[in-house]
Amino acid sequence: MDIQAAMNRRTFLTTTGIAATGAGLTSAAGLPTVRACAEIPYEPDVLVVGGGPAGIGAALGAARAGASTLLIESCAFFGGVAAWSLGMPINQMRPESKPRSVVHELLIEKLLTYGDQAVYIGQHQLYCNVDYLKVAVLDALEEVKCKYLVHLSAVDVLMEGHRVRGVIAGTKQGLARIRAKVVVDCTGDADIAYFAGAETMMEAREPRMPSTLLLAMANVPPEQARRANMKKMADARGKFPLIPKSWGLHIVANCHHYWINHTGTRDIGQFDMTDPLQRSQAECVSRRQVVQMTQAMREFGGEELKNIELVAAGPQIAVRETRRVKGVYTLTEEDAATGRTFDDAIAWRSGYLDLMGYKFTKMMIHDVPYRAILPEKVDGLLTAGRCISATHVAMAAGKSMGNCVATGHAAGLAAALSVRQGLQPRELKVAQLQEALRKDGVDLTMGGKVQENISGDRGV
Repeated sequence: MDIQAAMNRRTFLTTTGIAATGAGLTSAAGLPTVRACAEIPYEPDVLVVGGGPAGIGAALGAARAGASTLLIESCAFFGGVAAWSLGMPINQMRPESKPRSVVHELLIEKLLTYGDQAVYIGQHQLYCNVDYLKVAVLDALEEVKCKYLVHLSAVDVLMEGHRVRGVIAGTKQGLARIRAKVVVDCTGDADIAYFAGAETMMEAREPRMPSTLLLAMANVPPEQARRANMKKMADARGKFPLIPKSWGLHIVANCHHYWINHTGTRDIGQFDMTDPLQRSQAECVSRRQVVQMTQAMREFGGEELKNIELVAAGPQIAVRETRRVKGVYTLTEEDAATGRTFDDAIAWRSGYLDLMGYKFTKMMIHDVPYRAILPEKVDGLLTAGRCISATHVAMAAGKSMGNCVATGHAAGLAAALSVRQGLQPRELKVAQLQEALRKDGVDLTMGGKVQENISGDRGV
């Protein structure tokens, strides 16, 4: 663990006067257990931290397997980037228009109940009206009897030796303990693994994928938007220096407004989104960027865009890359590019080798081995989503949200099976997990296949 990070938490917890003894557990900062100011009335078998696509997959997977499950999220709603993005597609949910698993299909089923304003299903992706998505996630969680809480931020972990036994969460009434038998880290930034002292990978010399504050636009008919010459935006950079080099308008679900994804902070600078000062700077400058993009379209977009209106910016910046947990095995660029298969495969991933500029249009589907979601040294913990054990390029090749649901599904199911058998996740027989995944409709023979024409973009 980074010593300075541990000292910072130790200093904070000590100076605020909230340290207290408790049940032989300690925080990762080496302090006695924090006394709960607000008791969380659950002690689940499986605690899933982070309610984005990976966390949704993990919570549904664990609860469907019969484990008492609690999903906690720091925001006011579940969905993560899928919900912050204001309509950006949730890729790899139905590859080649085929069901991917019962977990993926459960979320799709709940979305479809709200009609065509809620979701448009593309070649493999879901284009959602995100406010329907937020409710559809709740519907899915309730169907499988998964408990959930929002507005809880995990700020530290409870440790027993090298084993994670729960988390310390920040609430409006202070800090609170949540104990669990197994924790699944779906924070995206590997917060739980980092707090627990697991080795993480995010080196200063690595280029980081940019973070983006997405935006939603309206008041332009689709036929008019299609005629707009977005190349004119390059002429606006002299007056509006924060705008990215290019972007496009894309339809939200089957609605009459648009979402914009773009290269965000790429041209502004490199930001470490785990550093509170840099993250704050990136968030705030991105707010200015959104306004400048709107002004640029109105002033430089000709007759087609002169009346375009800014509807909303995302509730927070969407982060593409931060820490990745060092696992028993680390996925590599070669694994992704060659479609490598593994005997201990528990999911598959596919997507562009996308480093924001250079993309392969043909992508080999590669397996995710169980070893890549197991931290190398910490017990009682599994990882899922973009923080699993992978190199910088391999992470980028498989971070699509449907892939995150898949690794979450596997991690949640592994956690449930481990609890049922009284095992640590690293002691679980992978064959048992694979059998359970197959029963959940997961095709573990996808590795090594080619997936082509996977963009299916709905740009106007």
